[in-house]
Amino acid sequence: MLTLSAFAPVLDNGFTNYDDDVYVTANRHIQQGLGAATVRWAFTTVRAANWHPVTWVSHAIDWTSFGPAPRGHHATSLALHVGNVVLLFLVLVAMTGAPWRCALAAALFAVHPLHVESVAWVAERKDVLSTTFWLLATAAYVRYARTPSASRMALVTLLMAVGLLAKPMLVTLPLTLLLLDAWPLAREDASWRGRIVEKLPLMGLAAASAAVTVWAQRAGGAIASVERFPVEIRIANAIRSYAAYLGKTMWPSGLAAFYPHPGARSLSSATVLAALALIAVTACAWRGYRRRPYLLVGWLWFLVTLVPVIGLVQVGKQGMADRYTYVPLIGPFVAAAWLAAEAGRRVVVPAAAIVVTLVVLTRAQVVIWHDSITLFTRAIAVTGGSAPARVNLGAALEDAGDPAAAMRAYEEAVRLDPDNRAAQNRIAGILAREGRLEDAAARYRRVLARHPDDPETESNLGIVLAKSGALDEAIERFRAALALQPAEPASIHTNLGNVLLLAGRVEEAIAEYRESLRLDPGDRETEANLRVATERLKR
Repeated sequence: MLTLSAFAPVLDNGFTNYDDDVYVTANRHIQQGLGAATVRWAFTTVRAANWHPVTWVSHAIDWTSFGPAPRGHHATSLALHVGNVVLLFLVLVAMTGAPWRCALAAALFAVHPLHVESVAWVAERKDVLSTTFWLLATAAYVRYARTPSASRMALVTLLMAVGLLAKPMLVTLPLTLLLLDAWPLAREDASWRGRIVEKLPLMGLAAASAAVTVWAQRAGGAIASVERFPVEIRIANAIRSYAAYLGKTMWPSGLAAFYPHPGARSLSSATVLAALALIAVTACAWRGYRRRPYLLVGWLWFLVTLVPVIGLVQVGKQGMADRYTYVPLIGPFVAAAWLAAEAGRRVVVPAAAIVVTLVVLTRAQVVIWHDSITLFTRAIAVTGGSAPARVNLGAALEDAGDPAAAMRAYEEAVRLDPDNRAAQNRIAGILAREGRLEDAAARYRRVLARHPDDPETESNLGIVLAKSGALDEAIERFRAALALQPAEPASIHTNLGNVLLLAGRVEEAIAEYRESLRLDPGDRETEANLRVATERLKR
């Protein structure tokens, strides 16, 4: 009930253009509903630069159940979060037998504003879904720790495997189980070496998942190069992010959907202060381990579980993200609850006041996720503006029927980042729709002059050239786009087929349509065009 009171406004939210289109609203595979074809696609695609088939299946189930109505999709994510809150409470009680302390830790997890992004963002379903299996695996491990057996460890392994198929965040699960061995389980049935050996199958799963994830993100072009983000900048940003997450945990203000990467600005005196603060906290927790083991275990939980998303492997353009704290903050919340309990009943009223305050702040943060315009207007106000946030705001304004305002947002994005291809493509798209085909083509050509390996821009230029009647060059552009191995080649094959058909090259058009349908079976537009081309060939 506490969780629902904080997150109830999410049921009135819509979808956003922040990957919700990729995952649901413009994903034809998901919109086919749950079926053999969709499941097959889920296990073979690396769309969105990830391999998480269980997450795709969950979205397909939602579409089958609720269709395009966002309320049902939000209700599923909220239900998963509520389930995670209850699971966390039950797992903590099973390990410690201290229900009131467990209740406080679970309450902080339930209603902290940093967790709004994981719950209110439909595309982040993978966060709440994978955490469900993380907690179930931990519960199964507690049973194993009390009475070890091969079958019980097999259940832990199975639950971890399913969780990894929802989101690879579970790669640190084996390390968190080692922490729980020390406290609160205090296992004495095996040596440390034995505890590590028994978790080798879990570590093997984690290594395999990490390898697949890196491959998928490289295939999707999500991993930034070392030239763009050198190692020293990555380390500095990681240190600053650890400190920033702690700061936002204690004072959750200035939250945003997108925090731009600080780049070279992360190499500053603030980074040194952050590093000293992290060292000081670690030293204090280490020194107090014998008396208060929960402090060191909670702190190490936080440090360890953030490693995959702290930016040492830079994915995307963000410096940090609220959603990355969903599991890591369990450690500090547990430590805070146990530390507070030492004060006895005197802490009851302050703790209740803190929880109520967090409920109010969370409800306000949920409303910010109501729609894309609200979301990115807020992100720009909080962070001082960034090119990606302005591109998303411009796209939302376009969808709302205000191309002039959208153009201003895109132009500002280009001013902030002249190399931003998304903004340049969006501007060219508006120019093309206004009939200014030469201006649109010139804009695409400028992008390609700097980024000749961009299949999306090559394809967009092909579309504009086809509209202007330059069919031969359009064909060349589509073929060039396909040679660059785009993430979604089926639509390019269809567009190429359309231009070939216009050029009278019917047999070649049929071959392109068939290849498109092989990659993306069931696309009605391509099927219709194939029928037209086949009839023309007969005549």
